[in-house]
Amino acid sequence: MKREYIQIRCSIYEKKLLKKRAARAGISLSEYLRATAFKINMVERITQEQLEAYQLLIQYKNNFSRISNMFKKGNPKLAKEVQELAEEIRSHLKNFKK
Repeated sequence: MKREYIQIRCSIYEKKLLKKRAARAGISLSEYLRATAFKINMVERITQEQLEAYQLLIQYKNNFSRISNMFKKGNPKLAKEVQELAEEIRSHLKNFKK
């Protein structure tokens, strides 16, 4: 049971920022403050817009890989450039997962 009460002082901007971060994590402000005080890694939930962008990047990466495979026989230089672009997108996707 959580019965004890602690007060902290902060600026109005800090309070707004803390509330916003707690909302992104999908938890209350109290839960967020406890988690950060005990150095628990808080992960923000992704928005629907971010999820759609991630799915679009996956689709682009797959399409560029397919295009690269089509051009390998006809134009190796173009195939290499397309493959490099696909790899760059893949690296961004890996960063997004972190």
